[in-house]
Amino acid sequence: MGENDTPQVRSAGNKPRVGHWLAGIGLGLALLGGALVLLPGPGYRWQLLELSPAFTLLRWGALIGLAGGFVSVLALLVIFSGRGRRTPRAVFASIGLLVGAVSFGVPWALLQQARSVPPIHDITTDTAQPPAFHALLSARRKAPNPAVYGGPSVARAQQQAYADIQPLYLQVTPKQAFAAALEVAKDMGWGIVAAAPPAGRIEATATTFWFGFKDDVVIRVRAAGPGARVDIRSVSRVGVSDLGKNAERIRRFRDRLTRALTGESPAPLAS
Repeated sequence: MGENDTPQVRSAGNKPRVGHWLAGIGLGLALLGGALVLLPGPGYRWQLLELSPAFTLLRWGALIGLAGGFVSVLALLVIFSGRGRRTPRAVFASIGLLVGAVSFGVPWALLQQARSVPPIHDITTDTAQPPAFHALLSARRKAPNPAVYGGPSVARAQQQAYADIQPLYLQVTPKQAFAAALEVAKDMGWGIVAAAPPAGRIEATATTFWFGFKDDVVIRVRAAGPGARVDIRSVSRVGVSDLGKNAERIRRFRDRLTRALTGESPAPLAS
């Protein structure tokens, strides 16, 4: 009877060791995946990586993070099916599961966001006569994406996806609207490249947090009846899709400018 019980005893005794190794492997894979997800952004921002290799590392990071999370789940199942001290091993496996989930989840969320918006990167409140760049033209010539507006196809895609992106009408003088728009642009952290009050034009560059992508913005202020009309255009220098960031930037600028001048959020405008 003792001999028949020996394999079962050995199997039960090996479970803590297997759980320990699985927890370590899962945590290691998850941390590697997390590093590969985090590093492409700073690497591209500091010009250590080109955009294509950066995105390749991001994809590999997501896959490795997913593998680390899967191994960590196996580790937890083995740990809690055996005997002995579970806490240290379970903590390592839980951290591996969490890090792996985040490593996979962030790129996956970005992918879903990209699929939810049209593949355009030039958003404007005036698709018929978009505000034009002047001071930023030299910088735009060096960028993969041109400064020239994409035309009716881009306008249709924008109108279908971002129907709320419309000109902003304010019951203030153009001079007041221009001054407030300039202050809001500065408060949003944009780098002001040009401010021309006679032309009612402000040009600035916004830099994204993670990858440091440069998106150029031009604001146009004109008289409209007794008040002022403000148009804004935000254009990415690189990338086919902007993941909706330019439309989001325009909305935040519009809301801040309206609150700065009226204390209220802007009401929807009829097209």
